[in-house]
Amino acid sequence: MTRFGGFAAAALALAAAPALASDEIDHYAAESSETIEEAVTNFVEYNEKVRALLDRDDLSEADMEEIHQYTYTIEAALAKMNEDFSALAVTLEDLHLASEDYDEAEVRSISEVYFETAGALAR
Repeated sequence: MTRFGGFAAAALALAAAPALASDEIDHYAAESSETIEEAVTNFVEYNEKVRALLDRDDLSEADMEEIHQYTYTIEAALAKMNEDFSALAVTLEDLHLASEDYDEAEVRSISEVYFETAGALAR
């Protein structure tokens, strides 16, 4: 085997090792957070579930597993919220600038887009 062939084989083995290890870990399916409304609902509800478990004096292994399962949905919800709220910041700046320019048509148009996402927070 050439010097580079051995290196390639070692690199391939190292690259495969994490994949093999991750195959042994049980993963849970997250609840769907396709819309911002679903994401906010899931974020609130699943955080409440985690808090309810944390209110116990002692956490069993089953409790810890339940928390672990809930975090998948919380992570998915937070990712969707981060994505949509990052875009919302840009839309808010556009609304700010349009209002600064006294452009009523633009303000009305942008505000519709803005409140599509911002409205998800008015629960």
